[in-house]
Amino acid sequence: MGKNVAIAGVTGAVGQEFLKILSERDFPIDSLRVLASQRSKGKKIEFKGKEYTVEVLSNDSFDNIDIALFSAGAGRSKEFAPAAVEAGAVVVDNSSAFRMDPQVPLVVPEINPEAIGQHKGIIANPNCSTIIGIVPVWPLHKANPVKRMVVSTYQAASGAGMAAMLELEQQAREILDGKEPTCNVLQYQLAFNVFSHNSALDKDGYNLEEVKMVKETRKIFNCPDIAITCTCIRVPVLRAHCESINLEFTDPITPQQVTELLSMSPGVSVIDDRANNRFPMPIDAAGKDDCFVGRIRQDLSIPDERGINFWVAGDQLRKGAALNAVQIAEKLL
Repeated sequence: MGKNVAIAGVTGAVGQEFLKILSERDFPIDSLRVLASQRSKGKKIEFKGKEYTVEVLSNDSFDNIDIALFSAGAGRSKEFAPAAVEAGAVVVDNSSAFRMDPQVPLVVPEINPEAIGQHKGIIANPNCSTIIGIVPVWPLHKANPVKRMVVSTYQAASGAGMAAMLELEQQAREILDGKEPTCNVLQYQLAFNVFSHNSALDKDGYNLEEVKMVKETRKIFNCPDIAITCTCIRVPVLRAHCESINLEFTDPITPQQVTELLSMSPGVSVIDDRANNRFPMPIDAAGKDDCFVGRIRQDLSIPDERGINFWVAGDQLRKGAALNAVQIAEKLL
């Protein structure tokens, strides 16, 4: 049986990915309402051969809607998600607005699908870097509890939205033409450059992205004691984030055991070809659903073979955002 679906933030990068994934996965839709800000009002959107007109997101947008997929920013989620719930919809929200609310489940379907049943109208989608990092960590943690996790992220422009992706392309052209690069969306030049993630720093010097990864992982794993530290960096890649992950386990574990576990894990693909020095790259992950894992090796600095290093690449717009939300919506069916 089909559902009446609304997409809030349909004209953004994740909103466009929602449409693509709903179509690809043949999500059963009876009616579709496409919502965005005032500046997108009246735009035409095509979905499965039909044309839809973008309406302005408001408190009155959700009559007869069953599932509302939100990717319109935390401010709009806080403003309009309660109205959607009041109208009878279940909201799957891709912003940071409700992730750490104890009343709101924070869900990665490969990890904690049972949490979906605890919702009170809103289900939160985790941060993109959190999802891409922990999908491969979870099956290892279940087999051998992780005591400590050290993560360095290499985050694509897509994480800052469509405007940042377009700006990266523009900067590359400008620099190659000998011009000064335009920096309107991101504070610093991203083309041919790398810089610390563009989110606010706390008093301890951690940026918001790093704090999100720590808190969200603990909540999703239901493991408040796991030690986690992160360094989040923006790199000049259009889409698909990469992460270097170092894990310290409770008991000994070998790279072979890790590879075997990951090869059987949902949402994970292993690319680990040492002979050809071929491991996951953003171009492997872009447009794909899985998180790709490679460079699986023993951490020789941790005694008793309790340490493992590996590398992950995952599409920030798909598994890191829209796909995860649609998978949650599928579970709601």
